[in-house]
Amino acid sequence: MSAPDGSPVGAERSIGQLFASATAEMSALVHDEIALAKAQLKQDVKRGATSGGAFSMAGAVLLFSLPMLNFALAYGIRTWSDWNLAICFLLSFAANVLVAVVLALIGVVFAKKAKKNKGPQKVAASMKQSAGVLQKAKPHPRPELTQDRVPEAIEAVARSSS
Repeated sequence: MSAPDGSPVGAERSIGQLFASATAEMSALVHDEIALAKAQLKQDVKRGATSGGAFSMAGAVLLFSLPMLNFALAYGIRTWSDWNLAICFLLSFAANVLVAVVLALIGVVFAKKAKKNKGPQKVAASMKQSAGVLQKAKPHPRPELTQDRVPEAIEAVARSSS
């Protein structure tokens, strides 16, 4: 079994390896958080588009069906009931309004679902929480190394910085 960087588990890793591993994991975390935010935003946009489509359909049905449906329905009611023609036209208009109201209610339901979903806000809060945890993190105390046990990596850094 080995660690993510390929070194055996339980083996001492250098500070550079630990830092590189932590940096890679943070980068992957940030990329995953961004991908999650994009997916949630895409879902919210889809719900909003469905809501807008339903509202548009309600308006189109009401607008384009009024003349034809009103005449057909009014004359149909007149034929069946022998009522006054004006009352028949009012009843046909009421039927069209009822259809438009049902479509508008469908649009409201989808709009509420799109508004209720707080996907990107959840991701932003999660990222802030992760950043807060990392800012408060303190390095684990390590035992002091004696001069005769100085690792080669520290000697190399000391040589390169002087």
